[in-house]
Amino acid sequence: MNRVILMGRLTKDPEIRYSQNDTSMAIARFSLAVDRRRNQNSDGQTADFINIVAFGKLAEFSEKYLHKGTKVALEGRIQTGSYTNKDGAKVYTTDVIADNIEFAESKGAEGSAQGRSDFSQNSGSGATAPAPADDGFMNIPDGIDEELPFS
Repeated sequence: MNRVILMGRLTKDPEIRYSQNDTSMAIARFSLAVDRRRNQNSDGQTADFINIVAFGKLAEFSEKYLHKGTKVALEGRIQTGSYTNKDGAKVYTTDVIADNIEFAESKGAEGSAQGRSDFSQNSGSGATAPAPADDGFMNIPDGIDEELPFS
């Protein structure tokens, strides 16, 4: 089974192209910054940048409503491929082909850190409780997994 579910923010506005065949289908390409769970063995990178491709109506939706910084949740599948570049070198690609894209936060919260907490810069007892998000749920900060009795 090849299913992927991701939540992250667009790193730039989607690039839209149209296929050159009789149907002229829209093709959107963008990159999603997806937070990585932090642990003691972390290499310092806190996000993965994943290439996304959307086709047809989903590509048109992306062009119209998505832009840099928009937080989205999406479902799709991983697709690998390869091509030979201008210099004759073989280039391997890995993309997520999107099947469904949804907004992951309200428009007013977009781009702000409102309702978000990061305990990674605080130490132990000096940390403050995370602020509740607009949806009524509390955000659980990164790095707190060790303190939870379940997980």
